[in-house]
Amino acid sequence: MARDRPPGRGCSALSRCVLGAALLLGLRLCAELRPGTPAPARSAPPGPAPAPPAPHLPPAPGPQRGARRRQVTYVRSGRRAPPGGGGSGTPGPGCCAPRGRPRLKGPRWHIDLQPWAGPTQSLDEEALRFLRYISTTQVVFHAQIACDHMSTDSLASDSSPTKKPWSVCLDDRFGLAHQIRNKQCRLYSLGLGSDDTQFEVSMANNGCEVHRFDPSVKSAHILESQRLWYHRLSIDWRDPHPAVAAQKPHSNTRKLGTILNEFGHHKIDVLKADLESAEWKVLENLILEDVLEQIGQLVFEIHLHWPGFEVSGSDSSVVRFWYSLLKELELKDFRLFHSYKDLSKPQLFLKKDIFNASSCYTLSWVNTRWK
Repeated sequence: MARDRPPGRGCSALSRCVLGAALLLGLRLCAELRPGTPAPARSAPPGPAPAPPAPHLPPAPGPQRGARRRQVTYVRSGRRAPPGGGGSGTPGPGCCAPRGRPRLKGPRWHIDLQPWAGPTQSLDEEALRFLRYISTTQVVFHAQIACDHMSTDSLASDSSPTKKPWSVCLDDRFGLAHQIRNKQCRLYSLGLGSDDTQFEVSMANNGCEVHRFDPSVKSAHILESQRLWYHRLSIDWRDPHPAVAAQKPHSNTRKLGTILNEFGHHKIDVLKADLESAEWKVLENLILEDVLEQIGQLVFEIHLHWPGFEVSGSDSSVVRFWYSLLKELELKDFRLFHSYKDLSKPQLFLKKDIFNASSCYTLSWVNTRWK
C-alpha cells in the first residue's frame, strides 16, 4: 500500500531549488558588474581567444594615438619674467633691455638750466657770472684747461702761439696735431656768407680735409683745392618739415647730425662756427642729440648783442640760458682753452652798453675724451 507524502513537502523542496538558482544568478551578475573582476571562464571552441573587452572608462584628454607631433598653443601672459630670466615670460633676444640694466636714453627735449646766479635773479648777477666764465684766461674754473700749443702755426716751430680769433689746441695729448701730420684730420666750417676763409685754407694746407658749409655758395658742391670743399648747405637746429622737404627735395637746410649721416662721416676733429646769432640754438641741438661725442674741438663765435634766434625771455633768463649751454659742454667733458674778445665789434650786451662787454667773442673748447 502506497505511503502518503506529508502535505507541503514537495513544494518546500521546489522553493529551495528556485532560491538557490536565483542566488547563483545574482552572484554572477555582481561579479560581472564589479570593475577589475574577470568574468568566469566559459567553454569556447578551440582557436585563438578573442581579446577581452576594454574597461568602460572615459577617453583621456590629449592627442590621439599615432599622432607624430603635438600641436601647442602659446598664450601671452601678463606676468613678467623674474629678474634672472627663465620661465614662460622670458623675452626673446633683442626684445627689450634686460631688467636691472639701464635702458637706452630717450631723446632730450630741453637742456638742464643752471640755478640762478643770485637770489634776486637779476641781469647783473647773471651777466657777471657768464662774462667771468668766458673771459678768464687763467685756469680757475673746472671748465677750463691750459693748452700749450694753439693754431696751426705751432706745427712749424715751437714759438709761443699768437692769439688769433680761430684757435685750435695742438697739444699731443689731444691728438689733433698727430691727425694733421698723418693727413687724417677733418674740419667742418659753418658760415653765412663770410669771405674770411683764411683759417680753412690754412688747415687744408696743413693736411686737414676741410668742408665749408655756406648757403651763399653758387654750386651745390665745389672742390676748391685738393682738401677744401665748399657746400651750398646751411646748418640749422632742425631739419625741414616733411611737407616742405617733399616740395623742395634739394632743400639747403640741415641739422649737423643729418649732414654727418648723409656724408658718411663719423668724426669731426674740429668744428668751427660763425652763424650770426644762430649759434645758440645750433649748440643746443648738438647737446640734445649727442652730436658732441663725434667732435674733437669746438671753435665758436658767440654774439651777445641780442638773445639770438628763437631765444626769448627776460634778459636775466636769456643769460642764464647761455650759461647753462656752456655748462652742458662742461658736462660733456669739453674744456675751454681760449677766449678772444673782439674789440672791433660794438660794445653791447643785450643792446646795452654795460659790463664793458663786447658783442662778439670767439671761444675754443677741446673734448678731453677725444681719441
